[in-house]
Amino acid sequence: MGAVRDLWLRWKMLRLPWRKTFLVGQDLYGNTFWQFKDQINHNRWRRMVKGKRRATLSSLSDVQISPQWHQWLRYTRNDPPSMQEQAADIQRQAQLKIGAKLADERWAAKAKYIEKPKPAATLRLSGDPELDRIQAENDPSQPPRSEKMMNRVASNDNLAKGEDKTTTNPGSTWTPEAWTPGPARR
Repeated sequence: MGAVRDLWLRWKMLRLPWRKTFLVGQDLYGNTFWQFKDQINHNRWRRMVKGKRRATLSSLSDVQISPQWHQWLRYTRNDPPSMQEQAADIQRQAQLKIGAKLADERWAAKAKYIEKPKPAATLRLSGDPELDRIQAENDPSQPPRSEKMMNRVASNDNLAKGEDKTTTNPGSTWTPEAWTPGPARR
C-alpha cells in the first residue's frame, strides 16, 4: 500500500492547469497539506490540512500537526518542510526529552534546600531559653555550643523582670491595641 500511496501523492502534486487544489506535502503522521486559489481574491493562495482519516467531531482534537507545518499554514514560512527536516525535529525532541529527564534526576539527587521543619525546630521558636538549652544538650546532630554562641530570645516575662539584657529589639514589648473604626467619610 505504501508504493500506491506514494504514486497517488506524486500525481496529486503535479500542478496541472485543470486542477483547483494542489498537494504540497505530507507529514510523518499521514496528514496531507494542500494549496488552492482563493475564490474571492484570485491573487491569494489558501492553505489547508486534511487529516489521515475522515474527521468526526470527536476526532478533530486528535489531529497532530508539527510546528513546521503550522508555520507553513500560517504563512510564516514560504517553503513546506521536507520529510528529512521533520524526522530531524522528531529526533531533536527525543534528545530534548532525554536531557530533561537527566536534568530532573540531577535535581532530585541534590540536597533539598526547602524541607519541612522538624518538630525540634518548633520548640526553639517558643522563645524560652531554658528549652533551647535543654534541646541543644539532647540533640546529637548539633555540635556542642558555648554560651556565647547560643541564640537567645527573651520572653516578655524575662524583660519585665529585667533578667535578660541581651535583646535589642525595641518592638519586643509592643502589643497591638484594639481598633475601633471612625465614622465613614462620604
